[in-house]
Amino acid sequence: MRMTINDIQNRKDIGEKIPMVTAYDYTAAKLVSKADIPLILVGDSLGQVVLGHDSTIPVTMDDMVRHTQMVVRGTGTQHIVSDMPFMSYQADMEDALRNAGRLVKEGGCQSVKLEGGLPVIETVRNIVDSGIPVMGHLGLTPQSVNQLSGYRVQGRDSISAARIIKDALLLQEAGAYSVVLELVPRELASEITGLLDIPTIGIGSGLHCSGQVQVFHDLLGLIEVFSPKHTKKYANLFVDIVQALKNYADDVGGEKFPTENESFGIDKEILEKAIKFSK
Repeated sequence: MRMTINDIQNRKDIGEKIPMVTAYDYTAAKLVSKADIPLILVGDSLGQVVLGHDSTIPVTMDDMVRHTQMVVRGTGTQHIVSDMPFMSYQADMEDALRNAGRLVKEGGCQSVKLEGGLPVIETVRNIVDSGIPVMGHLGLTPQSVNQLSGYRVQGRDSISAARIIKDALLLQEAGAYSVVLELVPRELASEITGLLDIPTIGIGSGLHCSGQVQVFHDLLGLIEVFSPKHTKKYANLFVDIVQALKNYADDVGGEKFPTENESFGIDKEILEKAIKFSK
């Protein structure tokens, strides 16, 4: 049975930290599952990491449904959260509910995540009331990157910090089961975590959140030049993979691959008969 939102809440209640990884396909999800990480986010950051865009803005509902399906197929007991992409919930509540339903019904996830505070509170409430768990997202909200003037820490002045606190409390009141705090000062994230009954999941927001989320590709060093401050590389697979591919190319060029071990044979007499029959 997959982890439920009650299981996630129980971890917060007993003080057990919650690790979460953002993954986008079957293979990555399988690896995360093998590591016994309980939560997987199918993030709309696939726009940059997988699709090669410069932001999350171009990601579509069809993209999110398809990648959610991949991740679900690669997992067993993990709770899968799927991002609602830009303009899938901002236009009206009917649209938002329909799209959240697609991610659960077609994609197979157990909950959805959407960005923002006060402007989306009634949308969150409506989705939750319809039986779909919602994870909120405050601080740096990548879908609003144009309005925020880039990817930068949020809540560094008293007015914006107060707004994030208020929005977190509003999301909890609306029924969100958890809130992601992205690029929020660690002291502010700690304060919000203490104020909320529901778990906070931090990304670049310090140690005192209820859990942490990082992108699969960032953790493993799969991207050559992208290494944000809030990410710790636990491996440097980009270098290893490039070297492995070079070794393969060298073996092909030097006729060292394939050997008999990587090939299949046929009886000599059968081959001779086949040649005769073909003439």
